[in-house]
Amino acid sequence: MRHDITLDTHITDVVNVFKWENIENAVLCGHSYGGWPISGAIEQVLPQVASIVFLDAFVPRDGQTGLDVASATGREAIERALKEGAVSRPAPTAESFNVNPKDRAWVDAKMTPQPLGVSTQNIRLTGARERVPKKAYVRATNFQNPTFDAFFAEAKAKAGWRTFAVSSGHDVMVDEPDQLTKILLDAA
Repeated sequence: MRHDITLDTHITDVVNVFKWENIENAVLCGHSYGGWPISGAIEQVLPQVASIVFLDAFVPRDGQTGLDVASATGREAIERALKEGAVSRPAPTAESFNVNPKDRAWVDAKMTPQPLGVSTQNIRLTGARERVPKKAYVRATNFQNPTFDAFFAEAKAKAGWRTFAVSSGHDVMVDEPDQLTKILLDAA
C-alpha cells in the first residue's frame, strides 16, 4: 500500500493481463469500484473484448474521480483519510454490503483497505466503452445505493445495453453465484 497507487495502476494491471495472457473475445466484468478500471482498460483493449459487464458497479464518465460519485459514507471515509495523510481508507464490512449473514465472516476476512489514489485521479475516457459489442449492467437489488440505481436506470434506457436485477446483497458472486454465472455466460 503506497501513495502512488492510482486508478492508472489498476487500469494497467487489467491491460497487462490481456497483453501477457493473449486474451481475445473476452467478457470483461467489473464489480463495484471495478467499473473504474474496466472502463479505463477498455480504452486500450477494445478489440479483444466481446462484452463488458458492470456488476453493481460504477460507470464513470470522462474526467470524473471516485470522490465525485462516492456515497456520503464513502466520501466521508475518503476525506477523513486524506485529511489524516493516510495512504488508504478502511475496508467496508460485509454487513454494510448486505452480504448474506452466513458468509459475512468469510467476506470480512477477504476485505482490504483501498488506496486513496484510486478515488482522486480523474479517469480519461474517449467512448471506447460504448463501442463494445455487448454491454450489460447487473444491479443487486438488496443493496441500497442511489448511485448504482442511477447507473442501472441509465443502462436500461440506452440502446445496446442489457440489464439484470438480482435479488442479492452487493456481492452477487457470493449471494447468487449460480444466477451470476448464467448472466455472464449470457453476456458472452
